[in-house]
Amino acid sequence: MHDYLTEGFTANTILAHYCHDNGLLLHIHRAMHAVIDRQKNHGMHFRVLAKALRMSSGDHIHAGTVVGKLEGEREMTLGFIDLLRDDFLEKDRSRGIFFTQDWVFMPGVLPVASGGIHVWHMPALTEIFGDDSVQQFGGGTLGHPWGNAPGAVANQVALEACVQARNEGRDLAREGNEIIREASKWSPELAAACEIWYGKKSNLISTQWIS
Repeated sequence: MHDYLTEGFTANTILAHYCHDNGLLLHIHRAMHAVIDRQKNHGMHFRVLAKALRMSSGDHIHAGTVVGKLEGEREMTLGFIDLLRDDFLEKDRSRGIFFTQDWVFMPGVLPVASGGIHVWHMPALTEIFGDDSVQQFGGGTLGHPWGNAPGAVANQVALEACVQARNEGRDLAREGNEIIREASKWSPELAAACEIWYGKKSNLISTQWIS
């Protein structure tokens, strides 16, 4: 893992080349980004930092979650997620994409959803991030009452249930909680996770996903 803003782009690019040459994945952390991109009167938007990171290289990066502790404005978050991973983007001002972007041969960077997320957030995360993403559950796994392995099973069952429901044409935004409850009926690990995490939210979490 490398903090690309505190260490600098040159160091990040050198490390990325080393990891590529030696078959290693490089996870990018964005410590200090808020000092730069959350200033109302100066600074720069994270989409600019995301594009710079893609040019510098890395395999995946923390990208906010829209829900959870590291929440962000939905459309703008989706905009820089697309800038990180898609090969070609059409102009879409609603997502902060101000001109058509063709990345040609430049590899993408997978967005990582992480920070205060648990099984009840899974429908939202699946709907927002889609397939080409990483969902990193720390406390959402380790906080399971039966231990780490059952916590991992609970998250996996929730993810697979949401992907299957989406592929069947169900609306994750409207039916998310119902989908998780249905899956918990045949997974005791998920049922236990649902019980302990139900209603657990910070002031930043949108309650539409946990009602």
